[in-house]
Amino acid sequence: MELLLLSPQPAPGYLQFLAGLLSTRGAPGYLLLLAGLLCPMPVLSHPQCLDFKPPFRPVQELTFCVQYKDFGCCDSARDSELMSAFYRVLGNLDRAGYERCAAHVQDILCQECSPYAAHLFDAEDPSTPVRTIAGLCMDYCVDVWQKCRSIFQYMTSDKELLALESNMAKFCRQLALDDSDYCFPHLLVNTNLNKNLGRVIADSEGCLQLCLEEVANSLRNPVAMVHANDGTHRFFVAEQVGLVWTYLPDKSRLEKPFLNISKAVLTSPWEGDERGFLGIVFHPNFKHNGKVYVYYSVEIGFDEIIRISEFRVSSHDMNTVDHSSERIILEVEEPASNHNGGELLFGFDGYLYIFIGDGGMAGDPFGKFGNAQNKSTLLGKVLRINVNHNDHGPLYKIPSDNPFINDPSARPEVYAYGVRNMWRCSFDRGDSLTKEGKGRLFCGDVGQNKYEEVDIVEKGKNYGWRAREGFSCYDKKLCANSSLDDVLPIFAYPHKLGKSVTGGYIYRGCEYPNLNGLYIFGDFMSGRLMTLKENRDTGEWQYHEICMGTGQTCVFPGLINNYYQYIISFAEDEAGELYFMSTGFPSATSATGVVYKIVDPSRRAPPGRCRFHPTPVKVKSETTKFVPKEKLIIKTATTKRPKVKPTVKTSGKTRTTAQPPASSTPDWVVELLKILRSPDNSKAHLPTTARPTTKKPPRPKKGGKSGEKRGQKRKDKTSGQHSRQNSSEVRNGAVRLANNQNKQDRGRVEIFINGEWGTVCDDLWNSRAAAVVCRQLGFPYVVKASKQAEFGEGQSLPIHLDDLECTGKEKTLLDCKHKGVGKHNCTHKEDAGVICSHKEN
Repeated sequence: MELLLLSPQPAPGYLQFLAGLLSTRGAPGYLLLLAGLLCPMPVLSHPQCLDFKPPFRPVQELTFCVQYKDFGCCDSARDSELMSAFYRVLGNLDRAGYERCAAHVQDILCQECSPYAAHLFDAEDPSTPVRTIAGLCMDYCVDVWQKCRSIFQYMTSDKELLALESNMAKFCRQLALDDSDYCFPHLLVNTNLNKNLGRVIADSEGCLQLCLEEVANSLRNPVAMVHANDGTHRFFVAEQVGLVWTYLPDKSRLEKPFLNISKAVLTSPWEGDERGFLGIVFHPNFKHNGKVYVYYSVEIGFDEIIRISEFRVSSHDMNTVDHSSERIILEVEEPASNHNGGELLFGFDGYLYIFIGDGGMAGDPFGKFGNAQNKSTLLGKVLRINVNHNDHGPLYKIPSDNPFINDPSARPEVYAYGVRNMWRCSFDRGDSLTKEGKGRLFCGDVGQNKYEEVDIVEKGKNYGWRAREGFSCYDKKLCANSSLDDVLPIFAYPHKLGKSVTGGYIYRGCEYPNLNGLYIFGDFMSGRLMTLKENRDTGEWQYHEICMGTGQTCVFPGLINNYYQYIISFAEDEAGELYFMSTGFPSATSATGVVYKIVDPSRRAPPGRCRFHPTPVKVKSETTKFVPKEKLIIKTATTKRPKVKPTVKTSGKTRTTAQPPASSTPDWVVELLKILRSPDNSKAHLPTTARPTTKKPPRPKKGGKSGEKRGQKRKDKTSGQHSRQNSSEVRNGAVRLANNQNKQDRGRVEIFINGEWGTVCDDLWNSRAAAVVCRQLGFPYVVKASKQAEFGEGQSLPIHLDDLECTGKEKTLLDCKHKGVGKHNCTHKEDAGVICSHKEN
């Protein structure tokens, strides 16, 4: 990929052009452009063809407009048509006229092939009439008029222009453009415009300027977008709540969901809840077997479970599944509510790959070395199973070449281990011609306190967690173990740039050749879009950030240059084009999610090369026509962003052995909650670059601040936890934690009802009920719902509540279903307790 670095200085003629606009067309409509005078702007115009799309490299060499044979707006067919027009014009001239005017006629006709054709023909705005003759520089127009004025009557039907033909000054003023640097032929010698045509535009710091196309909107935390690979070019978008929607190639959405398991999915409206519907993938042979696989959270009794299920498409409607066909392929118990993983992929080998987190809590505290390093558990692993031909016999089989199939101490499903919480992975399709890179498996692995990382996952390899986080040691003792033999990431970045990586894709689409081989990914918290490009000579990966195009870069019909901050996921469509999903408010119930297509405005594929003919879809549901909501923002200045010093894969076995930081970076969800709950969060700025132009999240509902406020009050009132308090100071349903360790984040749960404090029995006590208590006290996380009077018995207090059944959304435990105040069949040996946290545990 070649980059065009833009100079921070204004292009020649820019100020004059604005002055001309203001003087000739009136100021009000150009105030936004006038604002551009306050800051530098690299170029005003941008390469664009008469079809309002970027220029391209012709497949077949041009024989008439040869100056644009390498890059421009004409293919060989249009070149032939212009040649025919040339001979029609010259057929009206005598021999002398032919010799005088042939070159001028050719030059003027061929400006339709110029990379700046839209500018030359005043066609950058689709709503304005297109010129019939390209904009000519005044000196050139005068020369042509004096020698060959008769040619214009054969080149245009513009009566207004032809009426001025006898008056050279008026005629040439009519043909002139406002900026002399962009008219023909001055444009040809403008070095700033021509020396790097067709390259991805980048600013002086190397930040790539790309654009976006809005594809879908009003989605509730869109966690995944997939295609069926069946020739229909439909795409399916999954919401965290458990619905999957079908979109047709024209972006219209079917009103009937493709899948709806929202009643079974375990999630909540809380910001940052990692549970829910997390992944979906179509079987490679879906066109014939109709099988779809999903990954979602459920609660069974007191346990939270990861479930991988298989569904079949309905025999009556190809746009919905048969919900009664569900077969549970695999279930894995989750010891905590976070680090659920969620990716499902089919490899080119036909096997199903499953990416499961380490089980949650901080630092993978399970067992001697953690779940991720323990090959006898499925947590913290990449799994590979065979679900082909499973209609009879076992639901899945173990591939014969799985790396640990003969290891009695390992689960045979394990393909790779030592992962923390891989969020979004993808297989490289490979270069369309050479197939280079095909089959590489890229993953973003979310970090703990210091680094986010990108890995290439290979069979049998150990990816280091919890010994290592990125290139840095996390568990110093485990990190020094010579038998660890872990694989380092290809890239890692510090938490000052982002705190939750969202893995992406290697671009292998057809429409934007400059992006080929570029790994595009992002960060959920900071909203950064980033790229990696492999240096074939060194094997290192070069980092560039993506900035939304400024100035005129994205002034194409249907393109925008801004997006919502919280980047949830990336996707590929059936043709290989790239998309990402983000939201303005990271809650499973907030309909602020949008799907964006990534667009390179500098160069496209030749017309017709990327054309496809979707297989017809039989639609039985009503459809909703897509209506875009996002708008282009003309932005001419950007603020300085933190410098990125790429951390690349080191050679050999050399590793960084830095100790974990003395004070950990605040957990990303905690920071998110602080931002969303701030009294004036509409003005709050996240610690991120301004280089993606992002939309700020909407204000939370009133309840969004309540937990924090109650937490502050609790500090003032819990110094004497066992003392009775004035009932006028405490509301019914208030809670406090009692323990003999003087810790505010844990203890026996005591609830204030009808003027006195009492305890809660642990019958049916679970994390949902504990979450109600923690949230009341200002804690966003539940570490544990404890039972059997772990924090002591409240012998001096009555037992207030028993058999609590909570959804986790209630304001107090009194709002949960229960046996009745004072009714119970337990003793204080069953007093319930909680451990809460401000950090991700």
